[in-house]
Amino acid sequence: MSKGIFSLLGFLLAGLGFLSIVLSLVGVQFSFLTWLDSFGRLFGFVAKLIMIIAGILILYIAQSDFKGEEGIGEY
Repeated sequence: MSKGIFSLLGFLLAGLGFLSIVLSLVGVQFSFLTWLDSFGRLFGFVAKLIMIIAGILILYIAQSDFKGEEGIGEY
């Protein structure tokens, strides 16, 4: 998969997690994420936080250039 697809996936995951937390403060939920709150509100909140963190990590890893790190520290 290309960098663009991973970046899009990470952005969507982090965005949906953040938006679902903000909307839950108002009392609105995404219909496809209601199953997260069926296990309890704390579990739903933690799962949404994990969605945000995982999305940010995917974005960071997708934008990293691992090939350029071989020569670090060598003069």
